[in-house]
Amino acid sequence: MKESPSLACKPRSLMGAPRVSPSHLLGFALAALGLCLPGTGQRSSPARVQDLVADTLPEVLPDQAPMGLEADAALIVVESDPDGAWLAIGRRLFFDPVLSSDRTVACASCHQPGHGFADPRPLSVGVEGRITLRHAPTLLNRALGKTFMWDGRAATLEEQVLQPIVNPLEMDLSLEQALTRLASDESYAAGFRRLTGGAPTEVDLSRALATFVRHLWHAGSAVDRFRSGDVGVLSPEEKAGMWIYESRGGCWRCHGGANFTDEDFHNTGIGVRDGVALPGRMGFTGEDRDRGAFKTPTLRGLTLTGPYMHDGSLASLEEVIKFYRRGGEPNPYLDENLRPLELTDQDVINLGAFLRALSRVDGK
Repeated sequence: MKESPSLACKPRSLMGAPRVSPSHLLGFALAALGLCLPGTGQRSSPARVQDLVADTLPEVLPDQAPMGLEADAALIVVESDPDGAWLAIGRRLFFDPVLSSDRTVACASCHQPGHGFADPRPLSVGVEGRITLRHAPTLLNRALGKTFMWDGRAATLEEQVLQPIVNPLEMDLSLEQALTRLASDESYAAGFRRLTGGAPTEVDLSRALATFVRHLWHAGSAVDRFRSGDVGVLSPEEKAGMWIYESRGGCWRCHGGANFTDEDFHNTGIGVRDGVALPGRMGFTGEDRDRGAFKTPTLRGLTLTGPYMHDGSLASLEEVIKFYRRGGEPNPYLDENLRPLELTDQDVINLGAFLRALSRVDGK
């Protein structure tokens, strides 16, 4: 299988993804009823049969971070996986709907490889047609994450990968039920037994999924090559856009560092209605100062991961730039770094060109 340009690094062999079984197809048929969203009283649109997202990744995934992320990745301390067995079982689980209550939704249903491991829909569709409250963000480069989820409620990747399984709007399966299913599946049971000597545990499940996610990289872009001395790789528009990003655009204040994110939380005004911000991170911390604050996403792979923002409300990069050009959406907790930007229409074009260059990999 041809290696993916955005995943070009030292490889590691993996086992293939599961096929769709007749029982899965029956589950799809049984999901064709619209239900009320738990806790909201809102009725979702009638559930549609969800096609399982195929594993179209290369047979091998990068074992090391690409150009531009090497220094940050060298600081990561994780459990060893010398023969790639944890990676293999985590990859299989990621594409398998076995972890959802009605066996219709897999991790890959909302974090699609063809869309930068994000969801092309503003909000995702969970089991029985339930609609999620937030946009599914990219999983690219999450090995570098400091906290996880839009509100940072998960302290580790191992903690984060279990939350969609138990979320009633997503996969709606208790961890006890998930482990029972895996233990009763001959293939999964044998795989975990070879790794641990026993039946799968919650720790084992989280380790397998987190190991897979830690192998999803996106770097080695035209911008990385430019910074390494290949000055001809960026167009005049892209270079001008980089200057705006680094100077009067102020983008670097939140989207700084090798992964173009400060891994912090900011209130930009997205989701504000009549001057009132959503709870955001405050819903986790209980701190009023965190009202309306959401995690800064990476800028890498942007051309793959739209729509944008925590609610998927902005469809294009141009809409995002125009939103920040006017200084976000006013509210009492708006981040102090946000203010109207004096950008010309050409500046907007140039900045968009630079942001797209961050997704241009493999010498293109």
